[in-house]
Amino acid sequence: MPVTKKHEAAALIILTLRKILLILSFLICANAFSQILSSNVEKKTLALGEINHLTIKIDNLNEQQVTSAAKNELLPFHFEETKDSIGQTANTYERKIEFAVFEEGKFTIPELEFKVGDRILKTIPYEIDVINTAQKADQINDIMNNKQVKLEAKDYWELYKFYILAALAGIAVIIAIIMFIKWGRKSKSSPVVATNQTLKELDSLKKKKYIEGGNFRSFYVELIDISRTFITKQYRLPADVLLTDDLIDVMKKNNTISQDNEKIIEDVFLRGDLVKFAKTFPDQETMERDFANIRDFVKRSSKDLEFENLRKDV
Repeated sequence: MPVTKKHEAAALIILTLRKILLILSFLICANAFSQILSSNVEKKTLALGEINHLTIKIDNLNEQQVTSAAKNELLPFHFEETKDSIGQTANTYERKIEFAVFEEGKFTIPELEFKVGDRILKTIPYEIDVINTAQKADQINDIMNNKQVKLEAKDYWELYKFYILAALAGIAVIIAIIMFIKWGRKSKSSPVVATNQTLKELDSLKKKKYIEGGNFRSFYVELIDISRTFITKQYRLPADVLLTDDLIDVMKKNNTISQDNEKIIEDVFLRGDLVKFAKTFPDQETMERDFANIRDFVKRSSKDLEFENLRKDV
């Protein structure tokens, strides 16, 4: 039986429909097993101090864990978080944040990162417009006329006693600071005292169990603050005011800290900066190693100072 043009056209249509069906099946399967992130901000325009809500939801988790910034630390500086709740089931993750802004202007909630397994999912940015609802032209009327009242010495004391007491307390604090600098500074600034004090602070940090709880942001913030204070006291370097890159450059030019200790400080501080801005998510082993390295650096610091004293004597 000869094949007609109608038969050829029908066969071509059937083949095309099969291809379309195959592509649709592939897309449906891909969406069924991939995570879907959605986010929503309740209001884009707020009055000063007005409460707003941000909701982030991730579906199709397939029992995978979600990692993100710690509670009350997800939003940028200007957004004051009042509530931060996280709920997760085998297939769904939901985070609800209640916040307010207490400054006028336009503020942006940037892309927020959430790690699901090996994937990084990001929300879309939102621009929030914060306005002052009070009008300059609003008139405030007193409900009663002002009265002239004659004040006596006792009344003046009641009005200004807190200012007088505060001034006396300030003078006492200044005297105490001068006495501390003159007589107490030498006894409390020795390398041994700084080392022992820092080791106690590290032990206190360890007891907070940030490592075991996976709270890497709080762990690195406190670890680096303790390290900066120690470097400032022990090596007389302005570590408490310098940025990480500037501090590393000063250490290398100063040559007071040994190369091994410099490498530890550089690695831990750079990793801490990445964690602070949610650009990396260290595991428990990495945090344990960084803690141990900083502790060893504190213990070895006296050798750096001994070598520096010998070099000055030569």
